[in-house]
Amino acid sequence: MSGRLEELAAEFSMVELALGDPAMLAEPREYARLTRRHRELTPLVTLLRERDSLTTDLAGARELLADPDMRELAAGEVESITARLAGIETDLEVLLLPTDPDDGKNVILELRAGAGGAEAGLFATDLLRMYTRYAEGANLKLNVLDASESDLGGASKVVAEITGDFAYRAFKWERGVHRVQRVPATESAGRIHTSTVTVAVLPEVQQDEVHLDLSEVRIDVYRSQGAGGQGVNTTDSAVRAVYRAGTPDEIMVVCQDGRSQIKNREKALIVLASRLAERERAAREQRERSERASQVGSGDRSEKIRTYNYAQNRVTDHRLEGDTKNFALDSVIEGQVSPVVAALARAERERQLVEMGQQQQDGQYGAA
Repeated sequence: MSGRLEELAAEFSMVELALGDPAMLAEPREYARLTRRHRELTPLVTLLRERDSLTTDLAGARELLADPDMRELAAGEVESITARLAGIETDLEVLLLPTDPDDGKNVILELRAGAGGAEAGLFATDLLRMYTRYAEGANLKLNVLDASESDLGGASKVVAEITGDFAYRAFKWERGVHRVQRVPATESAGRIHTSTVTVAVLPEVQQDEVHLDLSEVRIDVYRSQGAGGQGVNTTDSAVRAVYRAGTPDEIMVVCQDGRSQIKNREKALIVLASRLAERERAAREQRERSERASQVGSGDRSEKIRTYNYAQNRVTDHRLEGDTKNFALDSVIEGQVSPVVAALARAERERQLVEMGQQQQDGQYGAA
């Protein structure tokens, strides 16, 4: 572990040096990448510096053990420093766990009503509101790029962009089927219905990060539909980008959130590139048989990652176990998603630590 820590500390120094170069301001994308990397490495370097300082303090405290007048005080200091050093070593192990290279990226969020008819569409709007508030609390910005209305004021589909520092890390746990159990507004007998919404969370990629041949993309422009203001609805600002139209590989993206056709075209191509990258990722994982081929299922009620039970004011995340899997619905649906995300991230870290320990154990047996 020490060798890897030295490498990361050296990388941090190089990143700081590069960020201090005025010429770097002329390369905004590289500057942004270095800034993100600096933030990623800062917690680790802070711990390393604290460890070095405490190691020096520990040596001094141990020398004082030989002084009868200072022995008792020094013994307490040795015990306190030793405990903190052990905690730092544990924290460093966690920070050295594999990280998702997409964590720092922006997000393309897609909500689609599944089973449940109009009630599923209403639940989709509830989730959009929840995610909007969650994003605000995380200093992120959620911007709806396209939405299709369903009955009773719900949404059959919503496509949004979430921008800000580590947006994907904040939202990646949300992908999957979300199930709601409640009495729909249309239910006169008071019976509880079950509906679903599928949530896809795609790390946003630029066109140059994935092979996107623009000769295979058809661009259509037309007048935006729905609410959007006078300027939006009276100009041909909406953009539809269709990749390999009419083939099994077809991907269609619509962007009509602003009055600028140029900006809508740019956003549509970013979403298209992100979907194409996700398709390639899913195909790769299928070939490697490492994970399921897609992020979300068919929307069937039996395929779920989370259940929102209104009658019991409970949200249950089915990827967690025991008492850690339940949360207060009235808090979560108002945007307090962070405790759920923290629990999922903690469970993932614990799994990785177990795997790391097993690998180390297997290596020792192999060496023997």
